[in-house]
Amino acid sequence: MASHAIRWAVGGLLYGCLELAYRGRTHWTMLLLAALLCVPLDLANEHIPWEWPLWAQAIAGGTVITAAEFAAGLVLNVWLGLGVWDYSGLPCNLLGQICPQFWALWCLLAGPVIVSFDWLCYWLDGGERPRYHL
Repeated sequence: MASHAIRWAVGGLLYGCLELAYRGRTHWTMLLLAALLCVPLDLANEHIPWEWPLWAQAIAGGTVITAAEFAAGLVLNVWLGLGVWDYSGLPCNLLGQICPQFWALWCLLAGPVIVSFDWLCYWLDGGERPRYHL
């Protein structure tokens, strides 16, 4: 369990750094949200067989992240009115909380995160060495 928490914290911090580099700012809830989004990604990743191509794992991971982002956006932005993000200006958005463009970005980011989580798990917990199919 400790290695899970490490992976989730690393994921949250890395996302915060990416957002700072891209937007020049972030919100504290984004660090927490990113760490929390790592939970379903990490748990789903544990149940995906090694035989799945990495691109399919990334699409599954990006979809899990997008679903969690939608739920979080409904709470943070719609219900609490924090206005942390707003995709309403982007085509095909759903209530301004998710959109296909960011789903694609999450899929692209999920691949390296999955690989990183697998190697962190291997280094911290031992077990099976990660292997991938393209």
